[in-house]
Amino acid sequence: MTLPLNPAPLNPAPLNPAPLNPAMAATFLPPVMEARRWLDGIVFPPDRPLINVSQAAPVDPPPLALREAIARAALEDPAAHLYGPVLGLPALRAEVAGQWSRAYGGAVAPDQVAITQGCNQAFCAAVATLAGAGDQVILPTPWYFNHKMWLDMQGVAAVPLATGPTLMPDPDAAAALIGPRTRAIVLVSPNNPGGVEYPAALLRAFRDLARSRGIALILDETYRDFDSRTDGRGGAHDLFADPDWSDTLIQLYSFSKAYRLTGHRVGALVAGAARLAEVEKFLDTVAICPGQLGQIGALWGMRHLGDWVAGERDEILSRRAAMVQGFARLEDWRLLGCGAYFAYVEHPSAMPAPDLARRLVREAGVLTLPGTMFMPADDPAGARQLRIAFANIDRAGIAALFDRLSSLPV
Repeated sequence: MTLPLNPAPLNPAPLNPAPLNPAMAATFLPPVMEARRWLDGIVFPPDRPLINVSQAAPVDPPPLALREAIARAALEDPAAHLYGPVLGLPALRAEVAGQWSRAYGGAVAPDQVAITQGCNQAFCAAVATLAGAGDQVILPTPWYFNHKMWLDMQGVAAVPLATGPTLMPDPDAAAALIGPRTRAIVLVSPNNPGGVEYPAALLRAFRDLARSRGIALILDETYRDFDSRTDGRGGAHDLFADPDWSDTLIQLYSFSKAYRLTGHRVGALVAGAARLAEVEKFLDTVAICPGQLGQIGALWGMRHLGDWVAGERDEILSRRAAMVQGFARLEDWRLLGCGAYFAYVEHPSAMPAPDLARRLVREAGVLTLPGTMFMPADDPAGARQLRIAFANIDRAGIAALFDRLSSLPV
């Protein structure tokens, strides 16, 4: 028998794995995906289905008229399937600028608006223009975990600003945290995960602090359409009334919640035109342009669905009231904040929040997120807290939620 030339070794040496970016390796796993894995192997009976309050996202599709507008564009507009402008459709940028100028009593120009692939991308783009590895960004705690994840991936230090039992950040406490490498302060109002709505005077104080120190104020207003202090069409602050707003303020927004466009990924970033020239570099590199059909849907929604969004806001506020009433029944639970899509609570169990959250899945059929997913690892407050995304369930579902919480010995 003739042996083949250069036979393969029986035990080839293992290949060395490709290197992993240490900043990426140090970033925690996506919390919502981690929580969903807690459901593996658990069967929920038909008469007691899972109550999923882990993620803040509409569970219904957009209204029929908006879906029809997207369908028409898909069928009749050839440009809807091509690359578009990197910073977004001019008509949508102009619509945002016009509506924002009226709502906030200020002046926002179309060239100060960029459209992004969701609000998370708007945050990433904003930070990319501000900070690099070794720099610092101040995040109030509890923080929105994707903000923390992006900073970790980029080697930017997230400096926690504790908000205490009121969940309201203190400008004086923030001032004490600002150092030579600080590049921005990030605020989310209405807040995710806390639900609290920051007063206009507090936002002005943070704007003044940021301006005096030569850093940016990033204001994420993803949930502005559900602010209890407005009619859904006005602004809850007057920061854009300042003619020099663009020297300090960067605002983020999402079309996902108001128009149920989560799967289309449409967000907005409002900032000075010079900064958007830098943002364009980032967006061109990571996505080339935002999706056309989602933008078309967002534009149609802004022009035609004002009354419908107001009705959505009323429904969310009704659910918020039901949450407040429900926690009044649970004497041992403490409601720290409630608004927009979220209730943030302190639980009475001696069990740490991650363990309690898993127990709630097994014994109560409730999927929620522990406060440890929104806090620094060394902050013990997170072990006492849970976030409940109540916008995913109606008032009947909220009643069922409280029935299950009240019947579970903690």
